[in-house]
Amino acid sequence: MQKIVKKTGSHGIGMMIHVIHMSDDVQKLNRFYEDVFGGLHFMGVDEPNYLPIEDRYAGLFMVSDVCIETMAPKMPADPKKPVGKFYTKFGEHLHSVGYKVDDLPGLADRLLAKGVYIGQPGGGKIEKLDPETLYFYPSPRDTAGLMVELCRIDMPNDPRDNEAWSSQVKMWRNHPLTIERFSYVTLGVKDLDSAVKTYVDIMEAVPIQDGIDDAMQSRFMTVQLGDCLLQLAEPLGPDSDLGRHVAKWGNMIYSLRFKVADLDSVQRWLTSKSIRTDRLRDDLVVTNIEDSYGAPIFFTTEDIPGDPFAS
Repeated sequence: MQKIVKKTGSHGIGMMIHVIHMSDDVQKLNRFYEDVFGGLHFMGVDEPNYLPIEDRYAGLFMVSDVCIETMAPKMPADPKKPVGKFYTKFGEHLHSVGYKVDDLPGLADRLLAKGVYIGQPGGGKIEKLDPETLYFYPSPRDTAGLMVELCRIDMPNDPRDNEAWSSQVKMWRNHPLTIERFSYVTLGVKDLDSAVKTYVDIMEAVPIQDGIDDAMQSRFMTVQLGDCLLQLAEPLGPDSDLGRHVAKWGNMIYSLRFKVADLDSVQRWLTSKSIRTDRLRDDLVVTNIEDSYGAPIFFTTEDIPGDPFAS
């Protein structure tokens, strides 16, 4: 059967259509997600997809129940284009997330009424959304640093829409990474309380869990935003990896996290692929960002109290 999508908010924020990982070379990232994660490559298989309006190359992968879009600007990167501008500023880094929205014009009206700047495809401010517009980006200044694409159409050929999806997703559980499902995206923030207010009051996210994570050296709130969890994490000090990330970049996507069955298997497999890891605690492993192209990728066996996606 197809993936059952859980939605939040008055306007039906639903499927997280993708997480974008930015690099200087799409083919390099493609090999990483295919060879290391057993990713199912379903767009740009023969050659990377090129989108002229954004002057970028991209591919799409499924890794368990999350879609990862690999992306790189056409080189040399054009800083006048949004993708090139991002790359010239941040280099290899997690870029953004995207969501399918049932009522995109209604959500745009809500955000505009809350004083949120929203940008059109290719750049430029939207004062009133044309109902025919396929997607837009709220300014990260107004979303506590999260770059998020909000769109009204499904991802073409998304495997999660296939009737065989419930069978296909099981293949990652039998992979050496033993991935059960995607856990959450972590957004590093300077002020947790302000970020929570942004997501709960403006985006109508649903609070799930808050607390202190000693291994991450952070204070956090995990919320449900559409068909995914988002963790908002404020570093407790400047000496952790998250602390250094926030000190350098401010509010910005920090990492991805997967729920797995066997962390020993995870570390053996990643070591065999020349990817260094750290065991932060018994139930948490993270990749060395130099080996995972600027993106810390966490693997955990922990359960989240109140997790709406727990089986």
